[in-house]
Amino acid sequence: MISRRSAVPIEMRKVYGRFERWRKSHVGRQPIPERLWRAATELANEHGVCRTAEVLHLEYGKLRRLAESAGPRRPARAARTGRTSFVELVAPPAMGGLECVIELEGPRGKLRIQWKGTTAPDLASLSRTLWESA
Repeated sequence: MISRRSAVPIEMRKVYGRFERWRKSHVGRQPIPERLWRAATELANEHGVCRTAEVLHLEYGKLRRLAESAGPRRPARAARTGRTSFVELVAPPAMGGLECVIELEGPRGKLRIQWKGTTAPDLASLSRTLWESA
C-alpha cells in the first residue's frame, strides 16, 4: 500500500493502482508494459523521479532515463492551474549607482569626465558642451 497516503497526489494514486493490478495479474518476472512506463514517466516529469519511483516501486535509474528521453518537464500543477506560490521579482539596478567615464582627445588637449549617478547620454551631451565652449 502507498505510504503517507494523504501526501500522494491523486493522479499518482491512480497510476499506483494500475501498477498494482498489473503486478497481481502477472506471475514471475515480466517486463512492465509500455503504457505503464509512459504513465510513470509523466508523473516523474511532474512530481520528480525520486518520489515517483518510491511510490510506484520502480527502479529509479530506469525511470530517470525514460523521463529524460521523454522530453522537457511539464510545469508544476500550481503553475498550470494559475495558482502560483512563489514569484521572484528582480528590480533593475538603481540609477544612482551608475558610474561613467568619458575621455576626449582633440587638437586642444585631453578631457576626462568621471561622473557617478547619471546616464551615458547625459554625460556625452555635457562633455560636448564643455569641449565646444572652450
